[in-house]
Amino acid sequence: MPLMDHLRELRGRVVKVVIALALGCVVGYLVYDYVWEFLKAPYCSLPESQAVDPDGCALIVTGPFDAFFVAFKVWLFVGAIVSSPFWLYQVWAFVAPALHNREKRYAYVFAPLAALLFTVGAALAYYITAFALTMLFGFLPPDALTFLTIDEYLSYMLIMMTMFGLGFVLPLLVALLNVVGILPHAAIAKWRRVIVFSSFLIAAVITPAEPISMLALAVPLVVLFECAELFAFLNDRRKRRHDPYEGLSDDDISEIDDTPSSLDDPDFEEEAGKRS
Repeated sequence: MPLMDHLRELRGRVVKVVIALALGCVVGYLVYDYVWEFLKAPYCSLPESQAVDPDGCALIVTGPFDAFFVAFKVWLFVGAIVSSPFWLYQVWAFVAPALHNREKRYAYVFAPLAALLFTVGAALAYYITAFALTMLFGFLPPDALTFLTIDEYLSYMLIMMTMFGLGFVLPLLVALLNVVGILPHAAIAKWRRVIVFSSFLIAAVITPAEPISMLALAVPLVVLFECAELFAFLNDRRKRRHDPYEGLSDDDISEIDDTPSSLDDPDFEEEAGKRS
């Protein structure tokens, strides 16, 4: 396809994704109350949540537009999840024509694994929120009251769940790059120390200034990267086992069959057709 046809196709798929996301936001509007109760549950389990209302769980609002922006973030969050099968299909339909059949088979396997790992990472971020907030609130003096704004808390929850989910998918991407032949095991092993250090550095940057969240993200990242490295090692060893040129030097002379082929040989005709 010419470049302009690709751009037109991309524009059409982006429009479809936006429409699907808007419809998903409608679903988010309908289930807003249930989703919000689910998101604020970790905070409401802490005694600091009763600083304003001793009998309940309260988050304060400091601006006239906070209520709308909080609701819009929840609608968008739910809309992205509800419409994910559709917009993921649009991405796949745009990329698939450029892939070989073998690469498509790999995508069919890795896509469900990516969804599973993202869900596990987001769930881990959700369940450690209470521990992380307890650690942060522990630095408060005894006479201080906790007044956490609703926008700050929601942004914290969504960012943590998204970053944890994406972090859990990164090692799978490393394994996929190895499968398609872009990233060999030797390169991964060479940069192992850098990867481990980067895992802790990234976890320290995207999580709050407390050790629980950082370790909860960094340790699984290191474990998953080690699993990806082991997979790359086994996959490269399997490739070498089936490689007829393994062990040969670049200076070795390959054997050439100088027997002339018949013009009626089907293999000869097929090779001639490919060259033409």
